[in-house]
Amino acid sequence: MLENLRKPFFIIALIVMTIVVLIEIGSPWLMKADRNFDTPGYGIMYMAFIDALLLYVSVLITLALLVPEKVQGRIQGIVTLIVSFFGCLGAIGSCFVALIFLLVMVSLLLAPIFGTIAYFAIYGHFDRSDANITLSIIMTLKIVFVVLLLLAHQKFVENKSLVLLVLTSLVCNLIVSFLINLLPIFLVSITDAVGAIVVAIIAIIWLIIFLVMAIISIVKAIH
Repeated sequence: MLENLRKPFFIIALIVMTIVVLIEIGSPWLMKADRNFDTPGYGIMYMAFIDALLLYVSVLITLALLVPEKVQGRIQGIVTLIVSFFGCLGAIGSCFVALIFLLVMVSLLLAPIFGTIAYFAIYGHFDRSDANITLSIIMTLKIVFVVLLLLAHQKFVENKSLVLLVLTSLVCNLIVSFLINLLPIFLVSITDAVGAIVVAIIAIIWLIIFLVMAIISIVKAIH
């Protein structure tokens, strides 16, 4: 497949996915000159765990073009082990952060009078408009990424891990979008935190799968 790969389309696909991840983490490289750029909410930011993993898988395919197969086979398992291990730790830590944030908000909201007042003052507003715009841009770029992959080589659809990861990424986008538009604006900070937790759990599951696969790969290489 790699011999027939249309490299320009694949390289552009990598660039597009890199932009997606940078938008999700609110990269300062993408700040607007006239105002500070912050990724609205936690849900969008946490999608970077899934999309960074998708980018990593795509980079592995790129390495297959540049690195001899024997060398790649030896280092891929170790690198994947490191990436998935620290990624899993980061996702678990982030999940707890969002959970604590959620509990604080719910506790304040359900603790009248001063707790509720504090909730409305601190968390009762959410830039849903900017969040929707950001999610729309990210979804569009993800669709462009998929199209570019198909243009690069149709056999990418036969890579089950890649296809499932792409579908997971798209579903996470829809989940976050649904949750931030589900309830009135004063509750969006809560639903956004719920979305972040859901996305983090999905990311943890994927990272554990990659971690197990990496361990199996290393064991096979040793024996």
